[in-house]
Amino acid sequence: MPATDNQGSFLNRISIRRNQVVSMDGNHEQELEDLELFQKHVADRFADLLSQSEDTLGDGLLSISWLRKLLDVFLCCEAEYKAILLLGRDPSQISKPPLDKLVPEFHDRVVKALDVCNAVSHAVETVRNYQKLAEIAVAALEQRPIGDGQVRRAKKALNSLMILLEEKEGSNHKWTERAWSFGRRSTNATTSSGKDRATSASQFRSLSWSMSRGWSAAKQIQAMSSNLVAPRGGESSSPALPVYIMSTITVFVMWALVAAIPCQERNGLLTHFPVSKQLGWAQSIIALQEKIAEEWKKKKEKNRLAGLLEETQRIERLGLSLIEFADSFQFPPDADRLDEVAVHVAELGETCKKMEKGLVPLQQQIREVFHRIVRSRTEVLDLLDQGGKVTASTM
Repeated sequence: MPATDNQGSFLNRISIRRNQVVSMDGNHEQELEDLELFQKHVADRFADLLSQSEDTLGDGLLSISWLRKLLDVFLCCEAEYKAILLLGRDPSQISKPPLDKLVPEFHDRVVKALDVCNAVSHAVETVRNYQKLAEIAVAALEQRPIGDGQVRRAKKALNSLMILLEEKEGSNHKWTERAWSFGRRSTNATTSSGKDRATSASQFRSLSWSMSRGWSAAKQIQAMSSNLVAPRGGESSSPALPVYIMSTITVFVMWALVAAIPCQERNGLLTHFPVSKQLGWAQSIIALQEKIAEEWKKKKEKNRLAGLLEETQRIERLGLSLIEFADSFQFPPDADRLDEVAVHVAELGETCKKMEKGLVPLQQQIREVFHRIVRSRTEVLDLLDQGGKVTASTM
């Protein structure tokens, strides 16, 4: 992204400033310039994401590719935010108003963001289960000549997929057992005990749902967005502004991930959090928020809680079409109908390939965000500790 290319020079500029001895007025002017440039980078990066969200060729809003770019934007913005906050600054300044209140509030948000990252990373495994069921259907329907056996196998996989996509919050146990029926089974699977089946289902759930039973993604996002208030008056050009900007970006990114990926307990997920439309850097964030919120409302009305991930929605659409074909299948199949189905099967296969290629890197990127947040929080806390020691020594 164009704005990302400027990150190195931006960080170098702040690093050089740290080693310069300048007057307080000159230093203040430089800080204002840095802050203005940071806002421009944020605006440009999210404008680029907004532009890409309108892509109709498969990498649009909340696609795997788009989410990876969103996480790249987060990492770039976080690096610049940290540079503005830390480099060239007396540690004691962070312990003074308004940063003495804003920085701890930001740290509270990022701790909650860590939980969201953990939940989303595990929930990606659920999306991979969608992929596996879709791949079974593709493999069956690609066979030629196609007969009743292939169609039945595809229908079984697709029905399990639809059940998985339709499940309401808190009822995950129903589809885990069905999904395992397509995995490896023992030779006496038909006579296995209920205890063995329950053990398998439990192992399957533990892979995807490692959060505590009472944890709620919706409540976590709501807690993160509380007290998110834009700086006013003189604070609007002070170090308080980058803290607010990064808080807004963090809430938006975590909210988008939760909307896209089927995290635990998303009932009541916010469709709006307050960001002033008067802020130039926030225009594209607001536009993206409105687009995602509208899609979430439509999805909720259909009682489809599997998430807004573009690839998931495409699998659902194609799966329903192929189930319709399977329900009406008679041998020998009509040639024209078979050609139409082949197009849908090919598209479903391409979608599965995109998921196979993109889901693991997405998961790794989410973990990278997790570790970056941890490192940055530790650096700020170390600086605050250093500032406190300096203050104590001068008393």
